[in-house]
Amino acid sequence: MTQPLEEVRAELSQDPWAKAFADSPPGPAPRLNFPPFPVERNGAVEHFVERFQTGARREVVGRWLDRSTQYLDMIRQVFSRKGLPEDLAFTAMIESGFNPLAVSRAGAKGLWQFMEQTARRYGLKVNRWVDERLDPVKSTEAAAEYLEDLFEQFGHWFLALAAYNAGEVKVARAVARSQSNDFWTIAHGRWLRDETKQFVPQIQAATLIAREPERYGFQVTPEALIASEVVRVPFSVELKQVAALAGLPPESLRDLNTELRRGVTPPDGPYALKVPLGSAAAVTEALEKLSARKAQAAKRPPVRAAKRSGSPPAAGIHLVKPRDTLSGIAKRHGVSVEDLARINGLAEDARIYPGDQIRLTASILPSEREPAW
Repeated sequence: MTQPLEEVRAELSQDPWAKAFADSPPGPAPRLNFPPFPVERNGAVEHFVERFQTGARREVVGRWLDRSTQYLDMIRQVFSRKGLPEDLAFTAMIESGFNPLAVSRAGAKGLWQFMEQTARRYGLKVNRWVDERLDPVKSTEAAAEYLEDLFEQFGHWFLALAAYNAGEVKVARAVARSQSNDFWTIAHGRWLRDETKQFVPQIQAATLIAREPERYGFQVTPEALIASEVVRVPFSVELKQVAALAGLPPESLRDLNTELRRGVTPPDGPYALKVPLGSAAAVTEALEKLSARKAQAAKRPPVRAAKRSGSPPAAGIHLVKPRDTLSGIAKRHGVSVEDLARINGLAEDARIYPGDQIRLTASILPSEREPAW
């Protein structure tokens, strides 16, 4: 049942990540007493410590360190709750540079660079509406579970991280062929790709630098995390519409809800929408206005054309063809599905039929213009 708008409540907190954690189901107790993450100083690690301080790479690493200030506290909270070594957080530094919107050439996404199949295995939604690989909290929860599983399989953090990069099968095969469970021994052979051989010492080097950035000549400039609260949205709605009606900058809701692929909340039930701290009342009021619009549009009958009339449609009218859908028509004409449904008095998932005429703009019938809100 749809939650009534009058019951919508926003929950506030001093901790910018607390609300996100509160919305997540409580995880299980740590499965193992995980050992610390060892940081070794050998030739491979020192190579990357030096490399990260040199030339253009120094500027890049500096940006990573600045960006890390937005996410390290959250990642450490998740890892600590699961009993994982907190220094594993710097895996995200090498994976994505702490960029929650990072996309690799292979299609991996987010802070933790999940491929779609692995993301789904660890409970992240990836569909036409939502890609939770781009949600910093949910993807971190998934990464923690993945790292737990990898440690249980391989028994050492270096091998677990190698498997995070290369996949479990490739590392298990390398262990079997090398007859060794020591990462450095395996890395000296030909059983792993160079990328994987470098991945582990890169994380080691990143950890050393991030622990003491001043020692390596880095001045970290903290980046402010946008404080937010949550409003539960009972129906599918475009973020830009909500922002406009709530008097918020157009990008504000988009930046807080990067997991929403189409800039619209999903149609399959209430959605926990992150909004700028202090804006919950304005957003709730905007949702009430949009709800009233939907109710008004639902009372208007859709415009139907005589089937196979043979007469061309008027300007601003789309004549439905076989296999047409409301969403496809909206995309073709550069309008939102919600607006198109509202103009025609249809539900957003309404079935349409060949020969139907779909109005593309409300201006076709001046008497049916929407009121200005």
